[in-house]
Amino acid sequence: MPVRNEAWSPGTPCWIDCQVDDPAKAGEFYAELFGWDVRGAGEDAGGYLMALREGQAIAGVGPKPEGGVPSVWTTYFAVAEADATAERITAAGGRILVPPFDVMEFGRMFVAADVSGAPFAVWEARAHNGAAVHNEHGAYVWNDLHTGDYEAAKDFYSSVFGFTVTEFGDGAMRYGTLVPPGATEPVAGINDDTVDGAAPEQPYWLTWFQFDGLDEGLRRAAELGATVLVPAQDGPFGRMAILAAPQGEMFALLEPVTVGEMSAPEG
Repeated sequence: MPVRNEAWSPGTPCWIDCQVDDPAKAGEFYAELFGWDVRGAGEDAGGYLMALREGQAIAGVGPKPEGGVPSVWTTYFAVAEADATAERITAAGGRILVPPFDVMEFGRMFVAADVSGAPFAVWEARAHNGAAVHNEHGAYVWNDLHTGDYEAAKDFYSSVFGFTVTEFGDGAMRYGTLVPPGATEPVAGINDDTVDGAAPEQPYWLTWFQFDGLDEGLRRAAELGATVLVPAQDGPFGRMAILAAPQGEMFALLEPVTVGEMSAPEG
């Protein structure tokens, strides 16, 4: 089991969590599906739950904020200075949805929306580095943006995080991978959803979890109350599918051709 015990490099997706109406129920669903050990994060955590494997952090599950927002998985990007990143986001045309604040001794964070309105979060690590378990069954393995404004998204994330974009396309798809400054491996992607005519009304970041034995995973997820939105299909990086959990949050499963082939970067 690969375990990370240091802060993730700036620009790398370093943490994921979902916000739902009933965190306890969501915790039960993901514990059954992925084999997580889901525990309360403490009396001061406001109902936030931590998903662990062998005592190591994988993801978080928390209550939704007030205001009728949908249940979602949120991608967090590692940064060295949250407040400076917030300034770059607004300068690049994004919006700050939740201003920077300290999460006890664990870190500093905020929530923003990019130029097309897709929400994401930013994490400045202190006591909590982010995910310690990654790139294995039941842990996150990739994160990508689904948007109808591909060019604007490329410019925005390149401006904020300094990414270099490598593009792929064959007429049936248009996809860009994001590489941080000084790195050689991509950390995330942007999908142009207009290519297949299915651009989302609300752009979003999608979290991919590795699942060994994906077809059995889909059967089990359906038994637990999930809905398969995109059935299993074979792609260049493995077998994949997209689902909605019982409370509505979308997530994706990937069974890599070779384990780790499509994986989160070393960071």
